[in-house]
Amino acid sequence: METSFIISGFGGQGTLFAGQVLAYSALDNDLQVTWIPSYGPEMRGGTASCTVVIADEEIGSPVVNKPDVVIVMNLPSLDKYEALMRPGGVLVANSSLINRELKRTDINSVFLPANEVAEKIGNARLANMVMLGGMLELVPVLTLEQVKQGLSEHIPERHRSTLPLNYEAMEMGATLAQEHKVLV
Repeated sequence: METSFIISGFGGQGTLFAGQVLAYSALDNDLQVTWIPSYGPEMRGGTASCTVVIADEEIGSPVVNKPDVVIVMNLPSLDKYEALMRPGGVLVANSSLINRELKRTDINSVFLPANEVAEKIGNARLANMVMLGGMLELVPVLTLEQVKQGLSEHIPERHRSTLPLNYEAMEMGATLAQEHKVLV
């Protein structure tokens, strides 16, 4: 089994951190992992994305041309990555910042109001964890519990107090994904 992921959005939306959480969680569960960040020169507001590959055997290449799974936090990311996905792949889109339907009908998808959910929880910066939880519901490469454990073990000490809110965000994302997924 090998699964490739692209997580993309504006800088400051936590796309790189979501990819790190996924990668560390996979490592903690004895899987093979690559994580490659990509971001523009701007600190916030520019494009940021990362590629994660998770496998149960050696990974041949960290380069992903046709991702299995794409998480898009904004419209420019959807415009860029929707066309690149492999048929039958999974796209998780942030409906808070995306105002169009998918062009493709050969991929599985879910639109989650990640920003609104994060604000309801009490921290707008949790939209990335809402999206990650939603993705885990549709792509069970790891369980929600395994990713929560990975987050707990790798979150910086200064942010440990946010763990309960991060867990809640992931759980809400998973619940919404179960309710609103569109499968082909």
